[in-house]
Amino acid sequence: MARKVIRRFLPDAAAVKEKPALQFLGDLLHDPNLFHLNRHSVSLAFFFGIFFAFLPLPGQMVLAALCALWVRCNLPITLALVWITNPLTYAPIFFATYQLGRWILDAPSLASSSEHNWAWVMEEFSQIWKPLLLGSVLTGIVVGGLGYITMQLFWRWHVVRAWEKRKREREERNDS
Repeated sequence: MARKVIRRFLPDAAAVKEKPALQFLGDLLHDPNLFHLNRHSVSLAFFFGIFFAFLPLPGQMVLAALCALWVRCNLPITLALVWITNPLTYAPIFFATYQLGRWILDAPSLASSSEHNWAWVMEEFSQIWKPLLLGSVLTGIVVGGLGYITMQLFWRWHVVRAWEKRKREREERNDS
């Protein structure tokens, strides 16, 4: 089953609940739906984890965790998927989402500087934020939606395959 494949990569629910850094959540962490592995919970976790990964905001993981608590989807999967954007990938991802937003808004290209550093970003932020946010939200919705659909199809494929395997085994037992 798909559940067995996914469970191999997730931490134990009891271990997550015992983390001192998460004790401020109190009884919210004891909701069993946050750790269930079913098609609905995992698919929603894929959508929200990927969506929040594409948002260029500080505290993506906190926002993703709060959203997972609110919609009651799988918390560990949601948090793991936020790490799609990490120190190695955030620059190319956010540059691509900025370019998408710039293309949609038909915004002018920024004056090229030989040195793109933090001071340059702060100076140009008033021109950067709208295309970056628009491109990031649209990309998050589209890629998150694709993640949701992919997990739905993956789960369905595993279930159908298991049904067919049981059917073949039953037919083999009846033939012998």
